Amino acid sequence: MKRKLVLWGRDEQDARLLIGLELLEKENKVNIHTIPEKVATEDFYNEMMKKWRDGETIDFPEGSKMMERPLSVTESILPDELRADRTDIINRAKTEWHFVVLSSKMHEMYASELEELKERIDNLQKYDKGIWDEMKQFWGKVQEQVNEQNLFREHGNTLRSKTNELFTHLKDMKSDLEKEFKSQSKVVFADFSTMLDNVEEKINKNLGLKPIFEELKDIQKKFKGANFTRDDGNKIWKRMDTYFKTVKEKRFGDAGKDQSRSGNEVDRIKRRYDGLMSAINKMQSSIGRDKSEMVFQERKISTTDGQLESEIRQAKVQMIKQRVVSKDEKLQDMLRTKVSLEKKMEQEQKKMDARAEKQKVNAAKNQIKEKISKDIEAAAASRKEQEGKLKKAADDVKASKTKDTPKGIDKVAGAEKTIPPVAIVNEAKDEEKETIVPPIVEKTTAKTEAVKEEVEKVSKPVALSDDENAISSEEE
Repeated sequence: MKRKLVLWGRDEQDARLLIGLELLEKENKVNIHTIPEKVATEDFYNEMMKKWRDGETIDFPEGSKMMERPLSVTESILPDELRADRTDIINRAKTEWHFVVLSSKMHEMYASELEELKERIDNLQKYDKGIWDEMKQFWGKVQEQVNEQNLFREHGNTLRSKTNELFTHLKDMKSDLEKEFKSQSKVVFADFSTMLDNVEEKINKNLGLKPIFEELKDIQKKFKGANFTRDDGNKIWKRMDTYFKTVKEKRFGDAGKDQSRSGNEVDRIKRRYDGLMSAINKMQSSIGRDKSEMVFQERKISTTDGQLESEIRQAKVQMIKQRVVSKDEKLQDMLRTKVSLEKKMEQEQKKMDARAEKQKVNAAKNQIKEKISKDIEAAAASRKEQEGKLKKAADDVKASKTKDTPKGIDKVAGAEKTIPPVAIVNEAKDEEKETIVPPIVEKTTAKTEAVKEEVEKVSKPVALSDDENAISSEEE
């Protein structure tokens, strides 16, 4: 956008003259050059069009006049005694140049902010991530204005060049800090590795699990306050997590695995909560810095002498206010997320406690079932033993009965006779007579002879029942 215009016009006497308009954007003013037609030769006109408009210095002929006029949105660029042949160019220049002035003020404002950042960076003893974030935020604002064409290309290029220099300086400081940090991380990594090696050795020796678990918790607390590189931190964390799971599995079995999963969920939410709290603290600190900067700028406004500087400061205060409003909205979102995470942690903790209680109940039930099962097995074994004893006793009784009641053998007239084991009843028509056979005695020779004698005394045959065998006398 051109800051100089050359066009023909007339004065109040209607005399033709050449008019040159020059914008002084920093002063918010316009220089008006008028050259009478009689001295405005073609060569001079071409010189103004090709050199003067491009910023070169030229000599104005005698009779030329120059006046200074403030740039106003409501009033015309030209005074009342002058009028241009092309009023449309004058009107367009008025609006465009007002935009140029505002854009220049914005550039000056950003340049001032960048200068303050440069001063702070030059005073740094070591890399500061907060300054780095402020630089990123600053360049984001500038880039947005450039994209929206609120800043001219040359202004944007100037700011970009200075910003890149500061970023390069911060990167060098960050590189030195990272080298030192990596070196320190290796030392801390070695210390934690030694502690975890001791824990692993205790686990392998099957030492007390509860003390090992408490030792792991202490190591975990130290881990949260230690400074690691991401790679070193991940390695230590994975080892701790593995040992935690191993100890829980050894202590609780499958229940330990469930607790581990529940604990991991709580830990995951806790890590997210801790990260959110860190972000909240940073955001609050950033808002505090902006408010301090706003107070500083307002104090500067009250003590500044220049109107332009005062306007720039006021514009800067407004920008900082908008930045504070935007950050405060983000902060409120973070605080709402914080409340949500606190509720989630509370719910997960309750779930984990409920699972632990349920696991205790299940463990007690399993113990009772196991005891009942063992009692049943013991009772079954006792019954089996008693059944064996009873069977043996029954076998002994049966064997004893078989031994005490043998079959008797009687030989009458050369024939073998079986002596019935029960009394034989002789049924008569008129009266019932009962003849009792002598009891069976042991199978010995003397007793057998006695039986024979008793049988021989029986003179009459004996009637037998249908179900028993008949015994014949010797005569038969």
